[in-house]
Amino acid sequence: MQTVKTQVLIIGGGVTGAGIARDLALRGVNCVIVEKHDINAGASGANHGLLHSGARYVFSDTHSAEECRDEGRILKKMAPDCIEDTGGLFVAVAGDDETYITEFPHLCAKSHIPVKELDVKEAREMEPALSSKTIAAFQVQDASIGPFKLSMENIHQARSLGCDLLRHSQVEGFQIENQRITTTKLRNLLTHESFMVEAEQVVNAGGAWAKEIAALAGCQIDLLYSKGSLLVTHNRLTERVINRLRPSSNADILVPGGTVSILGTTSIRIENLEAIFPTTKEIDAIVGEGAAMIPELEMIRYIRAYAGVRPLVGSASEEGGRHISRSFTLIDHETEGLENFATITGGKLTTYRLMAEKTVDLIAKLLDKDVKCRTHLEPLPVNEKPVNISELSQKYNIPEIIVRNMYTRQGSKIEKILSMIEENESYKSIICTCEPVITAEVIYSLEHEWVNTVDDLRRRTRIGVGPCQGSFCTHKVIALLAKRKGWGPLKAQQEMLAFLNERWKGKYPILSKTQIPQEELTQAIYVGLGLRSINSTERDEI
Repeated sequence: MQTVKTQVLIIGGGVTGAGIARDLALRGVNCVIVEKHDINAGASGANHGLLHSGARYVFSDTHSAEECRDEGRILKKMAPDCIEDTGGLFVAVAGDDETYITEFPHLCAKSHIPVKELDVKEAREMEPALSSKTIAAFQVQDASIGPFKLSMENIHQARSLGCDLLRHSQVEGFQIENQRITTTKLRNLLTHESFMVEAEQVVNAGGAWAKEIAALAGCQIDLLYSKGSLLVTHNRLTERVINRLRPSSNADILVPGGTVSILGTTSIRIENLEAIFPTTKEIDAIVGEGAAMIPELEMIRYIRAYAGVRPLVGSASEEGGRHISRSFTLIDHETEGLENFATITGGKLTTYRLMAEKTVDLIAKLLDKDVKCRTHLEPLPVNEKPVNISELSQKYNIPEIIVRNMYTRQGSKIEKILSMIEENESYKSIICTCEPVITAEVIYSLEHEWVNTVDDLRRRTRIGVGPCQGSFCTHKVIALLAKRKGWGPLKAQQEMLAFLNERWKGKYPILSKTQIPQEELTQAIYVGLGLRSINSTERDEI
């Protein structure tokens, strides 16, 4: 059985695990990340993509508010390629609590969070989609952030400094001797082969799965699971993040991201981590609540719904757990008899860097390594020179909109990707028209970004996430993957069906008059290619 040796084993390939790997690497500590599925396959890939100013938490959780305030400022300097600094508005509509509205700017000031009161007319000129029933508006420093791009940039730098990433690798158990984990047993879910990792320190960054991972080591964590469902609109409705100015509830945030907007979220306590999907009931509630803030949400076309799980540390009387702090918890399991095992869980996307810093401070102390954190001082790697979209468009004879969208997704890698066209002119052909994505971007990901499936490729390029949800690009992507990976016809069909089934999970809860014809067309295309009807089994389950 193969054995991998490293100083630190990180379990979990979400944004927290990625941030820990980068922090360790910058301090000269070797590490390996193991991930059961793919990068950001859990909550890190199923959220709003909101970079909080902290204003959302000034009423209920000032500690989280101040963490978000500070980390938001740091990330805007350290990860500018991953952020669209949209700004944000908090708006109240007729019927909302006026005491809440009055207290909001004072509480923001108390937490030193910048806020500016706007005249309602001015706010509606800035964002015409706002309801005519808007009665108050405040401007804050929210932003939109690309979670996958953020994780990838962290991992790329960590790997460039000697760390490693092992995906599709599930932890099966720990061997413990003299109060220390000596080896961790894992299984590759693609090859079904087992292997071992020997590490001086083990970090559990498994998010909602941290409780299960800790249990394998004989440790206990009190975690609650809160499911949040979100909706993706057909197009972008606002330039800024829009928050409802009221106590946290369903559908009170709309976040613009690229060409779409994301509306959510819910907060529903669940017990089963294997059944995470949005329901039609949730979707109806989200649309109804969101429309009070932005009326267009009641009539607009939605292209997908999805759900993620928040791991919340502690207990709550409320079913959804909205009153539990959104701060994070770092647990040193020494009190449970393990000297080299720590868990980091809870928190938010906005605070991932701080979570990583505190975790690595602990690990460095245990390794007797006196090196300070640099992630708040050293930006993620970016181009040495600014990217000129127009020049690249002219040089490679590609429309500016394609180059601009690719830069949004790929940032500093765009020139490497486009240079591939010089070797093969066919690489400029469009493979996904919705986003749009050209062949060169797909091939770059296949060669450099650990792609095994179409779903892996989706996270890296946004293939299949546009309005058609893979209807017109899946077969083209499968053909390219099959050629590059040597898949036979049966394997290609299996992979095609697996991807379309994943897309179906997000389409089923939003089927309506505008979506049903689209789904009928998708069924016709792929059943015509020899696939069985998409996805009768999971449709019944949902």
